[in-house]
Amino acid sequence: MTEADTEALFPWPPAPLRTERLVLREPESRDRAAFVELLTSAEVNAYVGGPRPRAECERTLPATPGRRPGLFVVELDGAMIGTVELDRRAPDTRSEVRPEAGEAELGYLFLPEAWGRGYAAEACAAVLGWYAEVAPGEPVVLCTQTANARSMRLAARLGFIEAHRYTAWGAEQWMGLRSPL
Repeated sequence: MTEADTEALFPWPPAPLRTERLVLREPESRDRAAFVELLTSAEVNAYVGGPRPRAECERTLPATPGRRPGLFVVELDGAMIGTVELDRRAPDTRSEVRPEAGEAELGYLFLPEAWGRGYAAEACAAVLGWYAEVAPGEPVVLCTQTANARSMRLAARLGFIEAHRYTAWGAEQWMGLRSPL
């Protein structure tokens, strides 16, 4: 997806989003070490293609990683604990929501030490609320492996309902739909 495609999806960058405990903002250079941890963690990447090799990640990651429209750093007490992303699904992606695809897709990655405390739900809800304001009436999809029990529970908590299941990358995948409010 090009930056122009994302601009058509929503204006970028927004002001930081604030929740009771979190700040969601654009990536900064101070986030680089946390990005390395996120991208190289076997736990974090178990259901999304596996971790990147640490040496390669350290060598190739830009000084300010992840700086692109739709990617929010999730910050707790001044430190990055994860990311939430809204991205437009590619037109060549099969979709049961819209035949032409192009809908917004929610994605998230959190460091293991942030798991189980409700941060992902809080951060994703903030991004979904923001998106509902800037793109009223637009649906959002979320895809995850059915084997990823944590992600399946989060999808349900956020109000996603099953659109369909399919097999990709050797595993059963689940696509959920969150209809516009």
